[in-house]
Amino acid sequence: MRVLHVLKTFFPDTYGGIEQVVHTLASHTQPLGVDNRVLVLTPGNPRRDIQPAGYEVIRYKRDLYIASTGFSISFLANFKKEAAWADIMHMHFPWPYADLCYLLSGIKKPSLISYHSDVVNQVQLNKLYAPLRDRYFAKMDKIYAASPGIMQSSPVLQKFKDKTRLITYGIEHFPQLPKDDPAVKAWQDRFGQRFFLFLGALRYYKGLHVLLDALKGRDYPTVIVGRGDQNDALQAQAKQLGLNNLHFVPEVSNEEKRTIMRAAYGFVFPSHMPSEAFGIVLAEAAQQGTPMITCEIGTGTSYVNLANETGLVVPPSDSVAFGQALDTFWQQPEQVAQWGRNALVRYESNFKAETMAERYMGAYRELLLSRSDSN
Repeated sequence: MRVLHVLKTFFPDTYGGIEQVVHTLASHTQPLGVDNRVLVLTPGNPRRDIQPAGYEVIRYKRDLYIASTGFSISFLANFKKEAAWADIMHMHFPWPYADLCYLLSGIKKPSLISYHSDVVNQVQLNKLYAPLRDRYFAKMDKIYAASPGIMQSSPVLQKFKDKTRLITYGIEHFPQLPKDDPAVKAWQDRFGQRFFLFLGALRYYKGLHVLLDALKGRDYPTVIVGRGDQNDALQAQAKQLGLNNLHFVPEVSNEEKRTIMRAAYGFVFPSHMPSEAFGIVLAEAAQQGTPMITCEIGTGTSYVNLANETGLVVPPSDSVAFGQALDTFWQQPEQVAQWGRNALVRYESNFKAETMAERYMGAYRELLLSRSDSN
């Protein structure tokens, strides 16, 4: 079975959630008998390379980048040829240029979309783009979303709900680390036996300004790990608010990510806009049994973190409510420990890479079978 994944960019040019999902899916379906290729644009030189997991990445030169969308003449010119190799087209949304290439090339292969998020920026451009997007979606056999929240809140998915199904994201499995692991204890020696943790890109939609406002007047040790265009603004805000127990760590390795997740008392994720479609990092926190505080934004964050079961869920952009959630965590350690145990169980039941791969394998087989029955 040959599957061609189409998305706008890939490692090492960018390191985002969609790239991580595609890598995990390709890596875990390859041993199940799928020959995967990943078709993307690159700002660098065009090339083809085989990843250590066994799948091929084909990169076409990006000629233009406007409104968060890459364009390429060579990509369009060769799209039909690349698609001819595949048994199944696995499109990854959003990337409007892929919609155009798919329609112009007259692809008739069995096709599905993984719907990663709504297009929430460029409101006026989105109105112009909507007819193209709807034609593209109408051509798809199936659409897969990663959470019930986005299936219900997305106006696009509501239009196509008859062909939309749920397959949630899965992450590479690592066992929960023991609390007495030396690397785990080293973080606690550095920041305290109990500290709150955020880990991710420092972008506006992450809502970290709300977290900092919530910390005003509270002396809870809090660690922010990551880089991004909000770094300077957040540093200035922290200084202005007098947050002396707030610590910024620019980056950690994958190994260090797991150890600091395990060391943390609670994982804070104040994303306040639907640009945050899922929050893969929440599944990583759950993997280490770390309870969470998130915001209800109608996407997948409240699917990973179940309110009052694996942590707390508060209204978005509400620093008072977020502060109260921090207080609840700090004052109820036994409840927090139970939420952490529940988070680990939820991860093991729902968010393993193997589970995602098996469910997509079922989707691929069903798609090929339904197409063969109709011919």
